[in-house]
Amino acid sequence: MTASSDRPLSYAAAGVDIEAADATVARYRAIAARTMRPEVMSGVGPFAGLWRLGPGYHDPVIVSSADGVGTKLKIAIAAGIYDTVGQDLVNHCVNDIFTAGAKPLFFLDYLATADLPQELRAEIVAGVGKACEAHGITLIGGETADMPDVYGSGDFDIAGFIVGVVEHDEVIDGTKIAPGDALIALPSNGLHTNAYSLVRSAFGIAKGGDDGHDREVLNKHYEELNSTLGEALLAVHRSYFTLLEPQRSRLHGVAHITGGGIVGNLPRIFRDDIGAELDASSWTVPPLFRLIQRAGNVEDAEMFKACNMGVGVIVAVAEADAASVLADLPEAWRIGTVVARGAGDPAVRGLPA
Repeated sequence: MTASSDRPLSYAAAGVDIEAADATVARYRAIAARTMRPEVMSGVGPFAGLWRLGPGYHDPVIVSSADGVGTKLKIAIAAGIYDTVGQDLVNHCVNDIFTAGAKPLFFLDYLATADLPQELRAEIVAGVGKACEAHGITLIGGETADMPDVYGSGDFDIAGFIVGVVEHDEVIDGTKIAPGDALIALPSNGLHTNAYSLVRSAFGIAKGGDDGHDREVLNKHYEELNSTLGEALLAVHRSYFTLLEPQRSRLHGVAHITGGGIVGNLPRIFRDDIGAELDASSWTVPPLFRLIQRAGNVEDAEMFKACNMGVGVIVAVAEADAASVLADLPEAWRIGTVVARGAGDPAVRGLPA
């Protein structure tokens, strides 16, 4: 038997409006056009984006990464704010490829949804374009997928794919890190794009319940935050590229502190025979993290495992360069030292366990 009536079934009635999507893609093209660079041979429109690397390199290494925004999206939906998550996505990816010393070249996004209004789709992609413009990155293409019955009405997910380049002899791969190197941290401006499932559980929000309750919780103002909870939670993930790129030649290693916190990410730049001795008293954990901890009755060790705790990135530099790097980065502080590590020793010491 056929569907429930004798009327002809259309794709739009099944949940995919091609004409509306085509109109939105035209808006995407306008956003992408503001990010174009001379190296682009074909941008948004064809089946594939083309980029000419050009003659300005000696021995280039292509660096790539892909990521998402996680359940921060649920907070954005609950708050009715759609223009920041695209910025989160680009900045996260830029940080990731700079851990290898790469300069970003171009970016692609993947937006999957069901019944999300076309205007909101354009807001999301406009956020991607804004962050691309800020970094001189070309938004070279992407995909918007209408997926009814896979996503709930109004839900969406977004992923990003970045490509950058670094000269082979300038790759930052951790091989220069040695015991005695200084570990220098730069602050985060919030949760960035991790630990939002913990936050949603701690505050009982954005879990498919009462939208009015979610808005009430997110709109509450906290003196210690100097903002509402929603504003603090949706602060855009910081990019560290413009701060750290001038320091490239002095960086032995770069750790982007994302999901898993310091303990989960700092060891990714270490060999098996080295580790970190950190000083947890060298910085004050920002109030947002303590607020989350109180709301969810979360133990210290669990907070440090789930969250960045105010540390956005940690770099390793020679002890002889530490003072000058700190002078060039006024927000930075000495968080610890690289130490030798024996079999069975933890990769990171000095944090709550």
